[in-house]
Amino acid sequence: MSVTLGHPVPDFTAEATSNTTVKLSDLKDQKVVLFFYPKDNTPGCTSEGQAFRDLYEQFQASDTLIFGVSKDGMKAHENFRAKHDFPFELISDPDEELCKLFDVIKLKKLYGKEYMGIERSTFLIDSNGTLQHEWRKVRIKGHVEDVLQAAQMVDTQAIEAEVAESSSESKNEDE
Repeated sequence: MSVTLGHPVPDFTAEATSNTTVKLSDLKDQKVVLFFYPKDNTPGCTSEGQAFRDLYEQFQASDTLIFGVSKDGMKAHENFRAKHDFPFELISDPDEELCKLFDVIKLKKLYGKEYMGIERSTFLIDSNGTLQHEWRKVRIKGHVEDVLQAAQMVDTQAIEAEVAESSSESKNEDE
């Protein structure tokens, strides 16, 4: 089973840095960004993490939590997080449970060798647990800014929907 845009994301529980257990159903009333990356301390993964770090306060202002996800172990995650001052937690997914749920394990090639690995991907889940946006085969430049803009738009769309609903209710009361 894999996630689908516009549908609720199945509840999951995962171990993260800072001795944290992340359970999606406990994160209601906040949006969640999950960014999947291949490996701690590699150039691209470091750049992506730093970009999320640099815009972290803006994500917080938009009630959006950020979690990085890779198959690396907790010790590697703790070191990676500390080395780059990431203010968000990193989820360790050695059994690929989250990776499979989000369908990010893909055939990759490196130096002519083929292997299965994480395809850099990001997902935005709204405060109701519904998958609102997905970015696959991510190129890092400008990506985090796109994710932030989408997170801010989810707020705007929710407010507009509430306003439209309340104005239609008041119209019905007037009739």
